[in-house]
Amino acid sequence: MFVRAYLRASTSEQDAERARAQLDAFATERGLHVASWYVENEGGAKIARPELFRLLKDARPGDVLLVEQVDRLSRLTAEDWEKLKAEISARRIRIVALDLPTSHMMATASPDDFTARVFEAVNGMMLDVLAAVARKDYDDRRRRQAQGQARAKAEGRYKGRPEDAERNASIAAMLAKGVSWSQVQSATGCSRATIAKIAKRAA
Repeated sequence: MFVRAYLRASTSEQDAERARAQLDAFATERGLHVASWYVENEGGAKIARPELFRLLKDARPGDVLLVEQVDRLSRLTAEDWEKLKAEISARRIRIVALDLPTSHMMATASPDDFTARVFEAVNGMMLDVLAAVARKDYDDRRRRQAQGQARAKAEGRYKGRPEDAERNASIAAMLAKGVSWSQVQSATGCSRATIAKIAKRAA
């Protein structure tokens, strides 16, 4: 069994590595060692996350996918959450989240078959609940943000996010030199939508 830790933050301005020490301590307390770390700055509401799927590809049956909180793994819609769960289940990976105590026993030696099946059922149900809560929190925040922007626009106060001219100039320069979009994204931490906007501008 390998423990594979997944660290995620939504934007490049946030520190995806923030929970590394906490996950490491959790593993150490149980006599385990984190074999691999997978770190990325991607929104939890999108299923296309390169590092998460690299983890799934690397994992072997029985490996542990360790996360700080379930929302680091998913703020997905119900449909996308089912797709991700199916992928994880097909690879027989065990999810362990620090904020989900029922999952902690999955990081220890395998219990007898009956106990394992009971805990897997309980853990699966709790994962679904926390994933649904994480998605609701995401939707609520988006709705409040949209309402605030609409109010500010109506009052003539909304100016939108200021453009990062220096970063965008460097993106334009990289694109002009033929650097791939993936390499630009990796170097700058920006979204593909931003790269597309700058590429269109330069066309």
